[in-house]
Amino acid sequence: MSSETPPSAGNITGGFEEATTTYDYDYSEPCHKADVRRVGARLLPPLYALVFVCGVLGNTLVVLTLIHCKKLRSMTDIYLLNLAVSDLLFLLTLPFWAHYAAAGEWIFGDVLCKLLTGVYYSGYFGGVFFIVLLTVDRYLAIVHAVFALKARTVTFGLVTGAIAWVVALLASLPGIGFTRLQEEDAHDSCGPYFPLAWRPFHTIMRNILSLVLPLLVMVICYSGILHTLLRCRNEKKRHRAVRLIFVIMVVYFLFWAPYNIVLFLTTFQEFFGLSECKKASHLDQAMQVTETLGMTHCCINPIIYAFVGEKFRRYLAIFFRRHVAKHLCRQCPVFYGEAADRASSACTPSTGEQEISAGL
Repeated sequence: MSSETPPSAGNITGGFEEATTTYDYDYSEPCHKADVRRVGARLLPPLYALVFVCGVLGNTLVVLTLIHCKKLRSMTDIYLLNLAVSDLLFLLTLPFWAHYAAAGEWIFGDVLCKLLTGVYYSGYFGGVFFIVLLTVDRYLAIVHAVFALKARTVTFGLVTGAIAWVVALLASLPGIGFTRLQEEDAHDSCGPYFPLAWRPFHTIMRNILSLVLPLLVMVICYSGILHTLLRCRNEKKRHRAVRLIFVIMVVYFLFWAPYNIVLFLTTFQEFFGLSECKKASHLDQAMQVTETLGMTHCCINPIIYAFVGEKFRRYLAIFFRRHVAKHLCRQCPVFYGEAADRASSACTPSTGEQEISAGL
């Protein structure tokens, strides 16, 4: 059993462990990477804190709005809820990784090391799979509208959602199984220690599931969607849907593709001639930057999958009036009487279906 080369103290999924010394496979002298660790200790905690606060706030609002106003009446609502839950699981681990990066050692024990790694991976893969399911959902609603009336039910959404979580857990097992607590340079580190044969397998699996698969699904589905929308007579609806589809595709790959590429280069750095200490240090720095960039995607999800939708913004305003502002200002009559009644009646069973056909 050999340790995976630790990219950086800030890199979680690629091997979250303290990056002070790395041994090249071809040389006996160590490669010290103290600069990478110091940069991570200074920059990563505030970045993780910002992502945590913004992400938890945004995704919690999505969950509350879906439950209290939309009432989860469509398959789209089910997928949106699960996507928000995936992001929340992912985000809840960030305070621990922030402390790890700042302190330079893991103080939470072996059980939490494995548990938090599992939660992180599950949230990560869950988010990817529900993005794929939302893409397929849009494809069915727009391209096969008649068939979608029967197929896009809440029950089918629950079943496919459960399958997605099972697959996400299965994809997380290698990372969980090989993650453990280990003492390095008199400090405890939490990270994956893959056998040599497992490390490239895990990296390739990640790239296939989180980069290649979503790319294929999006290209196939959105090609059909665009072809259908270009024949649509409603110019406003067509332009809005095309714009949102473009944002979804660009944002996801803009935020996560750099990390997956750097992870692939790091895993196969000998093959690409990047195993020299200086080049390996640059890869470690790139891992810190690209993974932090990828993490911020879970803050963007509430915007591109929910708040871009006109109806969802209305639901959010209704939720705020009924459950927040009303309690903050009990003497304000605007939150009572007819206004509240209109707000309650605005939540209609068919809105989830209308949103998805218009591009959410």
